[in-house]
Amino acid sequence: MENQLEMPKVNKKEKRRPQRRQIVIACAMLLIAAALVLNFTLFGEKAAPVDPNVEADGGAGDSTNTNTDVDGYFSATQVSRQRARDEALLVLQGVVDNENADEATKTGALLEISQLAKEMEAEANIEAMVLAKGFAQCVAIVNDDSCSVVVKSEALVPGQISQINEIVYEQTGILPSGVRIITK
Repeated sequence: MENQLEMPKVNKKEKRRPQRRQIVIACAMLLIAAALVLNFTLFGEKAAPVDPNVEADGGAGDSTNTNTDVDGYFSATQVSRQRARDEALLVLQGVVDNENADEATKTGALLEISQLAKEMEAEANIEAMVLAKGFAQCVAIVNDDSCSVVVKSEALVPGQISQINEIVYEQTGILPSGVRIITK
C-alpha cells in the first residue's frame, strides 16, 4: 500500500519537468520576439531632429554631413536588424538541438526559424525592389502582419507611396494599413 502512494508522487514530479522545460523555452522565445520589437522600436524609427531655423539644403558642408548621417542610419539599422535576427536564430537553434526539449517545442522552434527566414527573404526582396524604383537607400522590417519601410527621401508623392505599398503586398501579403513608410 505504501508503494502505491509513493509512485504517484514520482510521476507528478516527472510530469512537471517537461512542463517546466516547455514554459522556459516558450518564455525564451517570447523574450526573443520582445527583443526584436524593442530593437526596432528603439533604433528603427529614429529620425534626425528637425531645426526650423536651418534651410532645407543646409549649405554645401552641412549637406555632406547630413548624407553621411543618413547613410550611417541605414547601415546601422541593417546591422542592428541582422544582429537581432542572428541572436534569435541562435536561441531557436539551441532549442531544436536540445535533447531534453519535447517534440512540440522543437516543432515550434523550427516554425519560428522558418518564419524568420521568410521575413528575412521578404525584407531583402522589398529593399531590392524599392531601390529599383529609384530610391537611394531603403530598409524594410517585417514583423508578422506589419511592415516598416524606411526610405531615403525628402518627401514622398502619392505614387511612390502606392509603389512601396504594392511591393510590400506582393512580397508579404501585408495590406497597406499594416505598412508604415518612413522618410529619412
